[in-house]
Amino acid sequence: MVLTVRSLKANFLDKVLGRIDRLSGEGLQTVVQRLARERGLLETLFNTIEDGLLVVDKTGRIVYFNRAVANMIGLPEEEAEGNLVTQYLPDLHWEQLAALDQAGGQPVARHEFEVAYPQARFLRMYAAPLDGKAAGSSGLALIFHDATEARQKTYETLESERVQALTLLAASVAHEVGNPLNALNIHLQLMERELKKMQQILSPGGSLAPSKGRAAVRAEEVTELAMKAENYLGVAKGEITRLDYIITQFLQAIRPTPLHLQLASLNEVAVATLELLRPELENRALMVKEHLERQMPLAPFDPAQIKQVLVNLIKNAMHAMTKGGILTVQTGQTTEGVWISVADTGGGISQEKINRLFEPFYTTKEKGTGLGLMIVQRIVREHRGRIEVESRVGQGATFRVWLPLHEPQPRLLEARLHD
Repeated sequence: MVLTVRSLKANFLDKVLGRIDRLSGEGLQTVVQRLARERGLLETLFNTIEDGLLVVDKTGRIVYFNRAVANMIGLPEEEAEGNLVTQYLPDLHWEQLAALDQAGGQPVARHEFEVAYPQARFLRMYAAPLDGKAAGSSGLALIFHDATEARQKTYETLESERVQALTLLAASVAHEVGNPLNALNIHLQLMERELKKMQQILSPGGSLAPSKGRAAVRAEEVTELAMKAENYLGVAKGEITRLDYIITQFLQAIRPTPLHLQLASLNEVAVATLELLRPELENRALMVKEHLERQMPLAPFDPAQIKQVLVNLIKNAMHAMTKGGILTVQTGQTTEGVWISVADTGGGISQEKINRLFEPFYTTKEKGTGLGLMIVQRIVREHRGRIEVESRVGQGATFRVWLPLHEPQPRLLEARLHD
């Protein structure tokens, strides 16, 4: 039924546009009245929903907004139309959103904001192109959801849920630890068996019968047994490394390291992280592009923990590109903070998966623990920052971490004198 109504409306508009030059004054007035009624209906609908709706053209100028978004971000109802959206949302990365729309396809964009005016709010924003999947740009519809209350409830229940989370985490780790422990047990038994054989051969009363070639046979058997033991030892060492990784991830998830804030350069951390991972990047034949802003201000953060964030994000990007690809690391700044992004040219992330990325134990990798992005989100939140994800299936994903330059200050309204 909805499709039928839409089709009728589309046919009506097509017929009108095709004959508009032949309409009489009365007919034109009828058309205008019908369009006005439909506009009024849409206005009523948009102004009754709780989510904010902000429509911008391809240059980023505001074309339309409803009452909800005006209340959320303090838009002056009579002056905002025609102004740049970044005038009211300076932390909105408009260039990236515009580029995402320009490329066509079905973009997935989810951003988070903290606004202090007209009151402190935590907002989630979803971007949808007005022209759908078409290449080029006709503008964007920005949908804002006020998640302040939900976030506050999350903080309030965090402590009570911690024990349950730790129980689940411990169960997951116990399961993960079981496999390498079992492999270690088997290979240590095999090593023990081979060593007993070597002892029998090398003992004075060995089982080998006396013969001219006894020494040569003994040396050959010992060498073969030693090689087997060495292989078993290599497997055991690999399993120990795997155990160490699992335990380290577990401890980082449940026992956060206190922040050691200092004024540091995000560019320097990016360069150091790439140098650390350079051998692995080259081994995977990945091209690395660095776009680091030259005049980056120093920001208060813990360099070691932000390096850990970048290691996790870059490794995830590497695993997303199975047959070569391009890893792009970029830095920049906003009026209130600095940011760094890690982009890959892998398979991208679907809308269903992007909403679950930061859940504990959820992973898209065969051998992942599902703790990496959970740790990333915790570190970023402890820095009072935020992490944003943009992706297009089949073309890759971008993770962007924003960190504040200073402590947030309350924004006060100027006092007005009344006669």
